[in-house]
Amino acid sequence: MGSDPVGLFLCGDVMLGRGVDQILPHPGDPALRERFVHDARSYVALAESVSGPIPHRVDYAYPWGVALGALAEAAPDVRIVNLETAVTVNHEFAPGKAVHYRMHPDNLPSLAAVRPDVTVLANNHVLDHGRRGLDDTLAALHGIGPTDTGPGTGTGPGLRTVGAGRDAQEAERPAVVDLPGGVRVVVYAIGMASSGIPRDWAATARRGGVHFAASPTGTTAARLAARVREAKKPGDIVVVSVHWGSNWGYALSRADVDFAHTLIDNGADIVHGHSSHHPRPLEVYRGRLVLHGCGDLINDYEGITGYEQYRDDLRLLYLPTVTPDGTLQEVRIIPLRARRMRLEHASRRDARWLHDVLGRHSRPYGAHVDLDEDGTLVASPA
Repeated sequence: MGSDPVGLFLCGDVMLGRGVDQILPHPGDPALRERFVHDARSYVALAESVSGPIPHRVDYAYPWGVALGALAEAAPDVRIVNLETAVTVNHEFAPGKAVHYRMHPDNLPSLAAVRPDVTVLANNHVLDHGRRGLDDTLAALHGIGPTDTGPGTGTGPGLRTVGAGRDAQEAERPAVVDLPGGVRVVVYAIGMASSGIPRDWAATARRGGVHFAASPTGTTAARLAARVREAKKPGDIVVVSVHWGSNWGYALSRADVDFAHTLIDNGADIVHGHSSHHPRPLEVYRGRLVLHGCGDLINDYEGITGYEQYRDDLRLLYLPTVTPDGTLQEVRIIPLRARRMRLEHASRRDARWLHDVLGRHSRPYGAHVDLDEDGTLVASPA
């Protein structure tokens, strides 16, 4: 098996739908059914009101801004993103939801720009436009060719997806990335009701949907942990991606912490948590990394007020390095800022703010956060 450390790129929610979709080359139908907003272009106008004009019909790479160069320089072995939008032109709106996200399938090169090795779909927006919209999303993602995105699945063209499918078997199946030296990165994904996923979105033997859990109970943890334990082979690094928890706040529930610990006790090497709109604590448990909430990476929230104390305009690229047995060496974290619906470098002052906040909230969970001279955050076991 390989003896070199393995580097990964992990991030929070990538929301290329709604307002972001409207500035890309092929904007979809802007119609919304929100209480106060009925046109997705209103979110573009809101961002422009606070940050200045945003070009329309931008190139596909525009939303990623400086992130693409930072990732090229870091050269992670595996890139994992959570795509939180339906990819469809279906006009059906999931009932009972306050917010719906969709992007036009012809704008998928914007996702391909970051060259994801695994695209997580176990979240609370992938079925915003019904099960037909889910089918469209899967077809679109699986239809992207290797020449557009880097290496394909190894079994044909398309992006690897995990966490949603046309039935429960597909939704629960892990995604596997083969690396040199016999090393595999194996990714599982599950979504919790606490993130806003409706219960009837759960995939079943006869119905498509997400790999769903009503709550982070010991039974749910044990069931998923058993699959990890039984399937893990020598040389595997296992990532469990979990969409869970509240949108705001730093406090962690005991149930979520226990759920992550159970996974690691049974062979998971990284727990990749997301759903919160801002970064939440990092944890190092038994030498393994738990990201309890990565914060959003790309969205159309610029100009929305009400939670300014959390600085959700600041976004993070997580770059953990693990040994071949999955032990965490360190996590380099690149701080960025969203402005004009594009990622730019965060200021030194903003990086210091993130250092202070993440360091304070992560310390009780065994993670120490430093700030390098170049503005990069570095988290390591305390």
